[in-house]
Amino acid sequence: MSEVAGLPRLRDRLRERASREPMLVVAVSMLTLLVALAMVPGAFTRTDPRACDLDRSREPPSLDHPFGIDTLGCDYLAQTIYGTRTSLSVAVLTLVVTVSVALLFGGLAGYRGGWLDTVVSRTTDAWASVPLLQVSLVLALFGWPAMVRLVRSSVMTSAGRDHVLAARALGAGSWRVLRRHVLPLSVRPLVAYASGFAGVVIAAEATLTYIGTGLQLPTISWGIMLFRAQDRVTQAPHLIVFPALALTFTVLAFVLLGEALRRRSRAS
Repeated sequence: MSEVAGLPRLRDRLRERASREPMLVVAVSMLTLLVALAMVPGAFTRTDPRACDLDRSREPPSLDHPFGIDTLGCDYLAQTIYGTRTSLSVAVLTLVVTVSVALLFGGLAGYRGGWLDTVVSRTTDAWASVPLLQVSLVLALFGWPAMVRLVRSSVMTSAGRDHVLAARALGAGSWRVLRRHVLPLSVRPLVAYASGFAGVVIAAEATLTYIGTGLQLPTISWGIMLFRAQDRVTQAPHLIVFPALALTFTVLAFVLLGEALRRRSRAS
């Protein structure tokens, strides 16, 4: 009974948060849908994305196939849904690698300073001048400099807080102070930046795949769908429209989340 009685209170709190942070609520709702599509695509379509019929190649959208049919005769809605997993997987893998590198090197450089800060800063500057070339791991390798700079700056600010100075005065080791007191204060701006960066990663993966230097068949991804459709835009425009809309929706979700977290960080 107490749990049931608490439901109106929870609903009121959710409504209050939605009114105060509508952008965050919208972004989380969009990302929840995307995660569901990636985790359980079969719940959204019963069609096998690789079950194709060449006789139906490039059929326009219909009631049976809302997104139409691709050039190989495959259901385009199923292809779009299953492509969600690839794009989110690339983004998650890239963020895990990039954020880990940023926390390690940015944290050490900002906290220890001296020659270590000089080496990390110069390496970051040099690496940042090299353009993006490949997918996932390469996106992470060339995406970490900005995050390292962000963490370094945040750690340098946090290291001067009173409670951090007190911990050092009491004899706590550098690694303990960094791990227990400094990094937790420095994560919030990194999370906000990383959320927006995830959208950049997804767009970059699709762009690289579109120009033929990214993912390859038999992987199902929005970039591959766009790549295969580029020569057939006039005959079957739906081949471009639907993966482009899915890509735009996903990038927008991450951008909105990053902006909402950034505003929340500034407010606090």
